[in-house]
Amino acid sequence: MENTNNLTTNRMPLIGDMAPAFTAVTTQGTINFPEDYKGKWVILFSHPADFTPVCTTEFMTFAAMADEFKAMNTELVGLSVDSLYAHIAWLRKIQELEWKGMKNVEVKFPLIEDIRMEVSNKYGMIQPGQSNTQAVRAVFVIDPEGKIRTILYYPISTGRNFDEIKRIIQALQKADKDQVATPADWRPGQDVIVPTAGSCGVAKERMESQDEDLYCLDWFMCFKRENK
Repeated sequence: MENTNNLTTNRMPLIGDMAPAFTAVTTQGTINFPEDYKGKWVILFSHPADFTPVCTTEFMTFAAMADEFKAMNTELVGLSVDSLYAHIAWLRKIQELEWKGMKNVEVKFPLIEDIRMEVSNKYGMIQPGQSNTQAVRAVFVIDPEGKIRTILYYPISTGRNFDEIKRIIQALQKADKDQVATPADWRPGQDVIVPTAGSCGVAKERMESQDEDLYCLDWFMCFKRENK
C-alpha cells in the first residue's frame, strides 16, 4: 500500500503474526531471518545508535546474559541503522569498558546493519514521534515456529529491563509446556493459573475438588501449586 507521498508503508507486525522475513548483513555474517533460527526462541531488538551510553549499557547487559538466554534455547539478534563498520568499532570499544562489574564483555550475537532502514520499517522500529533517523528500543520475542509472541517498545531515553525480558521468555515457555497462564509478577517455581472452566459442571468440580495441587479463589480463578 502507498500513501499520498508515494512512500511505501508497512503495517506494524502484531502479536500472533509470523515474524516478517528478511536477509541482512550482520557482525556475525549474513543471516536469513527467521529461517536461520527455526526451533529456537529469538529476542530481536533494536537500539537508536552505536556509541551512545544507554545502548552501550544494554549491549553489555545482553552480552553478559547471553549464556543464560542460550540455556533457555533463546538467541539474541540486535539491530540499528548504523553501518557494519560502526558496529564493529563500537563492539570492540565495549570490550574495553567496565560497568556494574561487567568487563571484557564480548558481544558474540549478530548486530544487523540497517542503514536503509528496511528491517526497521518492517518491524515498526522507526517512529517519527521519537526520531526519523533512529530506531526506538523495540523488543520482539519470537517463538521456535517464527511467530511473534511479545512486543515491547521503550522510548529512546529509557534503558530496558533485562530481568523482565528473561522473565517473559520463562513465562511463555512455561505456558506452552504446561498449557497454563502465569499471574502477575510470576517467577519460575511459583504457582500458575489453569485455564478457566468451560462449563458449569467443570466449575463446580473445581470448587469442590480435593486435589491438593489445585486451589480456587473463585470458579473462574484456579491455581496449580508448583512447590508442594
